[in-house]
Amino acid sequence: MKMKRLVLIEERLRAALSPEHLEILDDSLDHAGHTGDSSGGGYFSIYIVSIAFTGKTLLQRHRLIHAAVKCLMHCEIHALSIKKAQTPEEARFSKSGI
Repeated sequence: MKMKRLVLIEERLRAALSPEHLEILDDSLDHAGHTGDSSGGGYFSIYIVSIAFTGKTLLQRHRLIHAAVKCLMHCEIHALSIKKAQTPEEARFSKSGI
């Protein structure tokens, strides 16, 4: 089931945003036993680099990501943490240590 969730999330994000880099982490074990979690969905963190973010504010980028996985929220995804949502240029810039 966990692998299925990761695959579904990846498919939706790749289809909507054509990322150059995508890393999805399953953080569900860190949240095991939380009260009020009856959705059955997992907890995930993502790092994503996409040209689709060019010219977009951070809020707009997050909205694009959430729109891509909207159909998975509250069934496959209980919580989604967007760690980084960068353009390819931003990602290259940050890797150079500048």
